[in-house]
Amino acid sequence: MPRITAEGYGVIGAREGERLVLALERGGVDILHRCGGHARCTTCRVHFTEGEPERMTVAERDKLTEKGLLGEARLSCQIECRGDMVLRALQTVGTTGLEPGKEPAEFIEPEPVWVSLLTQAEGR
Repeated sequence: MPRITAEGYGVIGAREGERLVLALERGGVDILHRCGGHARCTTCRVHFTEGEPERMTVAERDKLTEKGLLGEARLSCQIECRGDMVLRALQTVGTTGLEPGKEPAEFIEPEPVWVSLLTQAEGR
């Protein structure tokens, strides 16, 4: 079972393959997700200090690139829990005063097309 250590919230046990945004919410993190987990708004951003996944969806890559955030943040709605992670939620309901959008679906939306994070870092 992956263990997610969320700064300020403690350790959360996640189910293998569970969407990170849902694991964080279940663990008591008031992570913001204005678009309902569709990789459209970037409000579910997290910053990893350990255990950052080595792949990302094309939708995540494209949205982070559009917003100038590629290499600085990840979208928790586009990440599957596959190992231990240590992270900080960058936007929460409490810190922004915004309300979250609809509940994200159980599985990643849109249908994920995966790319290597290493490939992105090399500019390929």
